[in-house]
Amino acid sequence: MGLPLNELKTRMGFFREGLTTQEATKRLQQYGFNEIAKEKPLSALKRLWNHLKNPLVILLSVLGVVSWLTSDIRATIVIFVMVLLGIILRYFQEMRADKAAEKLKAMVSTHASVRRDNKDIEIPLKMLVPGDIIMLGAGDMVPADVRILSAKDLFVNQAALTGESLLVEKNDKESHSENNNPLELLNTCFLGTNVISGSATALVIHTGDDTYFGNIAYNLAGERQPTSFDKGINRFTWLMIRFIFIMVPAVFLINGLSRHNWVEAFLFALAVAVGLTPEMLPMIISVNLSKGAIAMSRKKVIVKRLNSIQNFGAMDVLCTDKTGTITRGKIVLEQHLDVKGGESQKVLDFGYLNSFYHTGLKNIMDDAILDHEELETALKIKDTYKKIDEIPFDFVRKRMSVVVEDKTGLNMLICKGAVENLLDLCTQVEVGREMKVMKNEDREECLQLVHRLNSNGFRVLAIAYKYIPGGSDEQVYKTADESDLVLLGYLSFFDPPKETASEALQRLEKLNIEVKILTGDNEAITAYICKKVGIKTEQVLLGPAIENMTEEQLKEAAGNYNVFARLVPTHKKRIIQALQKSGHVIGFMGDGINDAPALKAADIGISVDSAVDVAKESSDIILLETSLLVLEQGVAEGRRVFGNIIKYIEMAASSNFGNMFSVVGASAFLPFVPMLPIQILTNNLLYDFSQTTIPTDNVDKEWLIKPRKWAIGELQRFILFIGPISSIFDYITFFIMWFIFHAKNNEALFHTGWFVESLFTQTLIIHIIRTNKISFIQSRASWQLITSSIIIVFVGAWLTVSPLATTLGFVSLPPLYWSLLVLILFCYIILTQLMKSWLIRRYGASR
Repeated sequence: MGLPLNELKTRMGFFREGLTTQEATKRLQQYGFNEIAKEKPLSALKRLWNHLKNPLVILLSVLGVVSWLTSDIRATIVIFVMVLLGIILRYFQEMRADKAAEKLKAMVSTHASVRRDNKDIEIPLKMLVPGDIIMLGAGDMVPADVRILSAKDLFVNQAALTGESLLVEKNDKESHSENNNPLELLNTCFLGTNVISGSATALVIHTGDDTYFGNIAYNLAGERQPTSFDKGINRFTWLMIRFIFIMVPAVFLINGLSRHNWVEAFLFALAVAVGLTPEMLPMIISVNLSKGAIAMSRKKVIVKRLNSIQNFGAMDVLCTDKTGTITRGKIVLEQHLDVKGGESQKVLDFGYLNSFYHTGLKNIMDDAILDHEELETALKIKDTYKKIDEIPFDFVRKRMSVVVEDKTGLNMLICKGAVENLLDLCTQVEVGREMKVMKNEDREECLQLVHRLNSNGFRVLAIAYKYIPGGSDEQVYKTADESDLVLLGYLSFFDPPKETASEALQRLEKLNIEVKILTGDNEAITAYICKKVGIKTEQVLLGPAIENMTEEQLKEAAGNYNVFARLVPTHKKRIIQALQKSGHVIGFMGDGINDAPALKAADIGISVDSAVDVAKESSDIILLETSLLVLEQGVAEGRRVFGNIIKYIEMAASSNFGNMFSVVGASAFLPFVPMLPIQILTNNLLYDFSQTTIPTDNVDKEWLIKPRKWAIGELQRFILFIGPISSIFDYITFFIMWFIFHAKNNEALFHTGWFVESLFTQTLIIHIIRTNKISFIQSRASWQLITSSIIIVFVGAWLTVSPLATTLGFVSLPPLYWSLLVLILFCYIILTQLMKSWLIRRYGASR
């Protein structure tokens, strides 16, 4: 990296007009896509291997091998058919989910400005190759490791690589590292950093895994921090493991001691372990998340990370800037005033000169100033003035300056920025055509004028200047030169509230989401806009006050205040972390460079498609439209997705637990196993298939109005109360089979009777558990779920008389059995509905 530029150009095959399309394609094949290790999609073999090493697949395979070793060929065939079907189903469903996610990501993929075939074009970042010439500007992410060819006031944030928050100025001069640390090279920018201000043209020298960041990421690939969703799944898994550790050994010992056939007891215990496991959980989750992401995309919400959907639904506090979300984001320059409040053309002229010449981070206020295009001609800018230097904007100073030279050769520094920050730098004030020393009363008069403007909703920037005798074209100006300025006047802007802002805030309130405004604007204008849209502003917490707060003090204050003003990026991050410590799930919505730290700190980072690259890369969710109404629709969809996942877990876990509870009891008094291992596996497989349509199911409106988090305690209570109800009717079935149909002398009849009753009750209970309302009357499942349930119960009944009956150990059931089964199902529905209603009254609705 530290090679002389000419030698580096030779090595890279440098072309001044950029690479040709043909050469770029050749290099893409040679070097691969510009992607780091952790971003590469799973290969087909890697995906297959991940499914094969699944603990459940291993358990089933062991069971199949043991069945083969004990000459139970029927069980061996069925078990391996189950394994094969499960792997194939999950493989293709997850592949479809991943492809859907990739398509959604492509909708918001970041691009790079690159010179190809002597033309400047935009291409996706992953298509960059070594030897490309790229253009960088404020707000861009550095897309690869690059050597600077030319630069103007280029300031880069390297905190992602160095942890150092101070900006680094980069240039095109030869540079060397004393400690052999490439990050010290001032003529090189690295992937993972971002441009804060200025501009540059650069040569790509490394892409993908060959970059400095890529080398680090290669060793860390796959070590991504688990989300709250991942942690919830893990907690549920350990809950099921605890059940298995208790029940499986009990079944093994009871059967082994009572029948003295330890091989049979071992096989049966393994089948019980499988029966307790919700095998379809990975597939159900993948399909739910992918369907949810696609549904959200139709509502103009793009999900970059599928697992973030649950966090989206769990969000109970939304922190957002006001610009572009509760305001229109289209600012108009309303007034250009002198220090007394009178209209001043000179203020507008100087403001235009500042915005015209600065190359750093332009914002919507610069755009509003530059809308006065007539001034370029009126001031004869290109003939009259020559830019000498600029001092870029940063979020601590909240100002920026340009230095221009007029025809007389005199240098003039024009500074534009936040009023409070700029007043401290002014020693004089211009009134009319006269200058006078700024006194305290002048300062107070200025602040009163600005406060009046702010109170009427105007955002105000101050304009100040000074002449610099003896300046030269080679002189480099620093922030220290922003001193002894002359205050000239003010530019006032207006950004009216959105017509939809009040409605959107009301809808979010109905979803029990508290909205907090975090802005860098001053308190007066912030309070004015917030009042207009209905946000309480009795108290506004200011950034300077936060500076002096301890973490504990800020934790308390963050919960009590709704509006925070005059913030810098570190304040936003601290507020979010303080709210998280209070147990809130925080969403942060931002679109600027200064929002990146807060986006990363939040549980769910939300940005918009028009945001700067670094903001989009830091986000989990991208809105295609800057509107809180769009956000509200996305939150509701996130809760619907999570609701369907919880349905499956409650259904599968409680039903499986009930069945195994029945197994333990039956094993204690039956002279034979209550159901053959192969029948348990078949029962479980059919039941799981009946639930593959859960992602299509409807969700009650009541579920959507509250933030939803993982509640393992509630889930465990649900399993322990609902699960044993099925055991009651299992024992009734045992009684019927034993005493009415005399199955004590007919194991196959007993097995068949319990198999059918178990499958019917499990499949039917889906429709009771899926809602807090009265099933079939107040709330109905989707037609897909109803259809799959009907198909599975018919398949279960058909298996008892099918050509597979002998293989599976089934026999035909007497006609009376089916009449009694209808009575059992009716009583089961009533009792489960009563228990569910009692749980809701006693502990509150779980969904």
